[in-house]
Amino acid sequence: MKNQVSSTVALIDYGAGNLRSVANALLASGLTRENLVVTANPDEVLQADRVVLPGVGAFASCMQALKAIPDMVPALEKAVLEKGRPFLGICVGMQLLADQGEEYGVHQGLGWIKGKVTPLRPNDPSCKVPHMGWNQIGLTTDSHPLLRAGEAYFLHSYAFVPEDESTLLATTEHGGLVTAAVGRDNIMGVQFHPEKSQSYGLEFLSRFLDWNP
Repeated sequence: MKNQVSSTVALIDYGAGNLRSVANALLASGLTRENLVVTANPDEVLQADRVVLPGVGAFASCMQALKAIPDMVPALEKAVLEKGRPFLGICVGMQLLADQGEEYGVHQGLGWIKGKVTPLRPNDPSCKVPHMGWNQIGLTTDSHPLLRAGEAYFLHSYAFVPEDESTLLATTEHGGLVTAAVGRDNIMGVQFHPEKSQSYGLEFLSRFLDWNP
C-alpha cells in the first residue's frame, strides 16, 4: 500500500487554478517536492498515484482550458475512472465534475458526478454573492475518511446541485444549505479552498494524501 511519502501527485496545470498556493499547501501537508508533479502532460497524469484538479474562475472557461490540452480529459478519465486513482477537485475543479454548469450559458462538464452547477440564490438578502469567507462544514455522512466537521474558507458564486443525494458529502450554510463537498468511490470534490483554510485545510489534504479508497 502506498503512502504519502512514496505516492506521486499530479497537480493539473491548465491555466485555471491557483497552482502555487495549492502546491505549497500539499507540501505543507506532508507531500515531498520529489512526489509533486505540476503538469499539463497527460502521460504524467497517467503515471501519477493521485490527481488534484484546482480551478478558479468561470465554469465554461475552465472546462474549455482543460479540453484545450490534447488528450488531457481522456487521460484523466483513464487515471480516475478506469484505474481508480484518488482524485481531488477544488472549487471550480470540483464543479467541473458535474454534468453541466449554468454560468454564462449552459456548458457541459466532465459528468463524473451527476448534477449541475447553478447560481447561488440565498434566501436571506443579507447573504451576499459571491459567498466569501469562513463557514462551518456540516457533514451529511460521518463515514467518509476525508471529511471532518470544522470551518473552511469559501469563495464562489455558483454551487453544485447533485442529482443523487448519496454523492452529497457535506454542506455549508449561506442563506440556505449549499454543497460543500461531493464524492463517490475514489472521487472527491470540495467547494471550499483547502489551501486557504489553514489547519483545517492542511489536515484535509493530509488525509487525501493517505487515502486509499
